[in-house]
Amino acid sequence: MMPQVEETFASYLSHGSSSSLKKPMLPTKPCRLISSLVGKAYQAAGQAGAALHTMAVLQAYQADLLKDLSTGGTIDEEAFVRFLPRLAQASGLSATQSRTGLVSLRRNAQKESVASRAPPHKDWGTAHRTPQSASKRPDLRSILSKKKSRGWCAQDRGALMASSGTCKLQGHFTLNGMYQDGDFLIGGLFEVQYLKAFPELSFTMEPKLPHCELFYMTSFQQARTMVFAINEINNNPSLLPNITLGYQIFDNCVRLGVAFRGAIALASGTEETISDLSCKGPPPVIGIIGDPGSTHSIAISSVLGLFRVPMVSFYATCSCLSNRKKYPSFFRTIPSDAFQVRAMVQILRHFGWTWVGLIYSDDDYGVYAAQAFQQEMQLFGLCAAFSEFLPHDNNLRDIQRIMEVIQSSTARVVVVFAPTSFIIPLMNEVVLQNMTGRQWIASEAWATSPMFHTSRFHPFLGGTLTIAIRHGEIQGLRDFLLRLRPNIDQRNIMVRIFWEKIFGCRFETESKETDGEQVKRVCTGLEDLNTTNTPYTDVSGLRASYNVYKAVYAMAHALHDLMQCEKGRGPFSGNSCADMSNLKPWQLVHYLQTVNFTTGFGDHVSFDKNGDAVAIYDVLNWQPSSDDATECIICPDELWSSPNKNQCVPKEIEFLSYEDPLGISLTTASLLGTCFCALVLVIFAYHRHTPIVRANNSELSFLLLLSLKLCFLCVLLFIGKPQLWTCQLRHAVFGISFVLCISSILVKTMVVVAVFKSSRPEGKGAMKWFEAAQQRCTVLVLTALQIVICAIWLSTASPTPYKNNQYIRSKIVYECAIGSVAGFSMLLGYIGILAAVSFLLAFLARKLPDNFNEAKFITFSMLIFCAVWITFVPAYVSSPGKYAVAMEIFAILASSFGLLVAIFAPKCYIILLHPERNTKKAIMGRQTQK
Repeated sequence: MMPQVEETFASYLSHGSSSSLKKPMLPTKPCRLISSLVGKAYQAAGQAGAALHTMAVLQAYQADLLKDLSTGGTIDEEAFVRFLPRLAQASGLSATQSRTGLVSLRRNAQKESVASRAPPHKDWGTAHRTPQSASKRPDLRSILSKKKSRGWCAQDRGALMASSGTCKLQGHFTLNGMYQDGDFLIGGLFEVQYLKAFPELSFTMEPKLPHCELFYMTSFQQARTMVFAINEINNNPSLLPNITLGYQIFDNCVRLGVAFRGAIALASGTEETISDLSCKGPPPVIGIIGDPGSTHSIAISSVLGLFRVPMVSFYATCSCLSNRKKYPSFFRTIPSDAFQVRAMVQILRHFGWTWVGLIYSDDDYGVYAAQAFQQEMQLFGLCAAFSEFLPHDNNLRDIQRIMEVIQSSTARVVVVFAPTSFIIPLMNEVVLQNMTGRQWIASEAWATSPMFHTSRFHPFLGGTLTIAIRHGEIQGLRDFLLRLRPNIDQRNIMVRIFWEKIFGCRFETESKETDGEQVKRVCTGLEDLNTTNTPYTDVSGLRASYNVYKAVYAMAHALHDLMQCEKGRGPFSGNSCADMSNLKPWQLVHYLQTVNFTTGFGDHVSFDKNGDAVAIYDVLNWQPSSDDATECIICPDELWSSPNKNQCVPKEIEFLSYEDPLGISLTTASLLGTCFCALVLVIFAYHRHTPIVRANNSELSFLLLLSLKLCFLCVLLFIGKPQLWTCQLRHAVFGISFVLCISSILVKTMVVVAVFKSSRPEGKGAMKWFEAAQQRCTVLVLTALQIVICAIWLSTASPTPYKNNQYIRSKIVYECAIGSVAGFSMLLGYIGILAAVSFLLAFLARKLPDNFNEAKFITFSMLIFCAVWITFVPAYVSSPGKYAVAMEIFAILASSFGLLVAIFAPKCYIILLHPERNTKKAIMGRQTQK
């Protein structure tokens, strides 16, 4: 490579100075690439053992070139074009990379040249913005166009290697996160995943990055709330007009090392190589939202505080963070523990509890809270019976020792300052040892944890008093959360991880293992979040997420106030204002200190001299309720509380299906009845010329069998998930079929009576009114009336499918709403009238002489029919859910089988088993025998 390097710069030595070369000024990105290429060539020359004069040439060229560019000098384009590929090759790049870089440089140079000639835009922000005072402030487009270089890096960046004016990161930055570009970025640190697997520390190979698992849906909701707040601000024309905020969010995996790595990256940027010239303009982020942990916040703000990088936490409550000397740029939207311990002591004084026990976690949160609590107790004459800390490793022996201390103490009130992860082992031991009779007082860290809102802990934690974070409401948040969609941008990998966790799929096509289970389904990115029900979509009683929302707005209001600064009236030295082209993070701290606004929920947001928010708490009393929750929230109609009573889950759907054992039994009975009707019809048709068939009016018998078959088949409309057409047909077919059946029986009864009367002298003309035509006409008219009733009912108030959740609150019963009670009553009433008339006539004709035993059979059949439907009414009303439909089907089948057996069984018995009695002589001989 050395001959190429020397040859490359031979022409440069002959020119003597780059100032003689002429070319329009190149944009910042080409400047950075030139600096990078020269730096790489310098390193390559040094590694190859280049001569000292060649090294000097490289260094002199870089210094001269960068100086020329920084002072507005120009470069001859042709000389630059000839020189760049050789410089890139000398720097170790391939020919393809060299050509790609050259094309990019040309394109950027052309864009810069065109932009320099174009007239300035009046509104360079988003299309929907309407700046209120654009004429009063300088054009920020030209100022913020330099911000893409992400300045403020070389001075403060840690873990960098300097090489001839270039700073370079050691390794690659791969933390999971979410990103959106903007004129100014706000950083975020959230506990979205938990560090489950630690990398091996052998130091015989390059250290691997930690692998984070156990996705926390609630924490991801908090991160998305930050995104929601930023989008809401960008769409607000009165707040930061002409400014678009972006975000860079990282997951800290609930580990200090990972959180610290993310914080440093947010503060200094994540570019791999940055030249000296890029170290100007706005910082990579104007501030950081987070970290939620007190221990993390202490470590991070200790370092970032040296550079006055503003940090607004939404969950770190340690009172130590109020020390302005140690943490000068730390703010929080959650009250300090100093206020919490005062509230707890006031509760103790209110109830007269002067002898209490104290338990706290062995971390910064617990230790500082316990110290403040004991100091506050002494001021009011309260005493601590014992003071024990919960270990980090949840050692069982330590937990059992603490249990012995609690049980042996005479104190019945126990105050606990600890996160949920520390409390779980202790409370499990409380349940195992059946320790009751203690009044627990919980800090905000576990006050609203759903882990303990179960029936398992009710006997032991019932009546617990808790100090909870102020809850709030954020309009439109749920809809925003449901609109989330994944993309291929690696800077938004957190969204893809969330998608895989919530839908149990993978974006990769190959099969992989997740949490020990084989997952083969591929994510499409089109899955519907509306079908899920997780803490991510639960926006009832927002607490931590509401604090995130307030933190983002505090940062935005501070930046807005900074931009409203009038020249000569600023708060900085010489009454100056902040320079937007070279914004310093510490300048935003001043405006954060004085921020003052009110949220849409009506909460006032401001910070005191220590950066603490206004202290507002919710005091909760854990009492078992019907929903087993401290805050009983009514689930939507189609949802029901989970077994743990901590979320709403879809209700069980119930209807009489064909797969249900009961549905199978009723379907079988319906088909059997249909087959029996068909069999009797075949028997009667085959023996239609025999005396017993002809004597019983064969035409009406065939019509009766057909109507009974329809009665059996209409049962199938009652089984299955109700649809509009099945709801409309089931009662109509049922009503018409039974009217056809009963009207046939009624006409048959009337014929029997007419035949008997015609055998007497005074009734010889009776049969002329009951000829075959009159019989058909009577059946047709009676059936037509029912058809008219059904038509009016369906046209005015048709039955429709209905989801009934009143019978059983934990289930949704799919059924058919009758639509009109009057229409359904007329349908049943008409059937009842026909049945009553038929029964009355048959009963009066039951003792007719000769061959008129037909009246007895009709009487018996109608008695069965009426008995079934009379008993059906109370049984139907008292049957829940799908069993009500089953009772209706049973009534239809029972009455149909009753009619079939009572009327046709005796005749089939004679036809099949005693054909000798199927003669006219045998039938007519009955009168003589009597």
